Amino acid sequence: GFGFGFGFGFGFGFGFGFGIGLGLRLWLRLGLGPGLAMSKFGRRGRVPEGFEVIEPTLDALENEIRERVNESHDGYRKNEGLWPVHQINWQRTRYVYDMYYKYGRISREVYDYCVRNRIIDGALAAKWKKPGYERLCSTYVINTRNYKFATVSICRVPKYKLPPGTTVEDVTVGCRGCSSGKGGDKNIFGNKYGQYLADIQVARELKLEKQLEEDVRAFSLNPKPLTLSQNLTRTRTLTPTLTPDPHSNPN
Repeated sequence: GFGFGFGFGFGFGFGFGFGIGLGLRLWLRLGLGPGLAMSKFGRRGRVPEGFEVIEPTLDALENEIRERVNESHDGYRKNEGLWPVHQINWQRTRYVYDMYYKYGRISREVYDYCVRNRIIDGALAAKWKKPGYERLCSTYVINTRNYKFATVSICRVPKYKLPPGTTVEDVTVGCRGCSSGKGGDKNIFGNKYGQYLADIQVARELKLEKQLEEDVRAFSLNPKPLTLSQNLTRTRTLTPTLTPDPHSNPN
C-alpha cells in the first residue's frame, strides 16, 4: 500500500517503478513482509525483531545444505561429500558474524538468538575474536585429537612457511588455507561457499539505495512520465528480490 501510494504521488510514470521498489523494501524492513510469525526459525523460540534482515539468506543456505547432503556422492573422494557441510557452516556463521560485528545491520539480540539456537556455530565465531584465528575454517582443524602426532591441519600453516608449489587442502573440510597473516587467499575454499555474503548483501543494498537517489534526483529535474517499456525496465531494476541467491555478487 505504501509503495503504490508513494509511487502514484510522484505520478504514474516514475511512481510505478519507484513506488514498488521502495515500497517492497520498506515493507520488508518494517517486518510487514513474510511475517516473523510465519518464520520456520520461530519454532526455536520467539524470533527477535530485526531477524528478517538475515532470514532470506539463512533460508537459502539451509536449502543449499539440504540439497548437497541429499545429492549423490558417487565419484567423491573419502570425506569429500562432507565438505559442503563444513563449508556452509563456516559461510553461514561468517555471514551473521559480519552482519553484526562488521556492518551493525543486526542487533545483539538477533546475534545471540542465532548462537543460542545453533543457527550459527558459536564456538567458531568465538575463535575469530582471537589473534591468529580470524579466518579459521572450522574448530575441527585445530583439534589435535583429529590429526596424527597431536598436530593440526595443514590449512592452519601460513602459506609463506610452506615450500613453493605445496598443495593445501584439508581432507575433512576442504579448506585451502585459513591461517592469518600474509600470503593467504581471501576465499579459503576456492568456491562459492568461501564468499563473504554480508559483503555481497550490503553492496546490493547500497547499489539499490544509490539507484533510488539518482531516480529521485532525475525526476525532480524532469518530472516527465515514462513510457511503458521504461516503466517495466525501472521496475525490474528497483524491485528487490525477495529470496535472492546469496552468492550473486551485485558488482
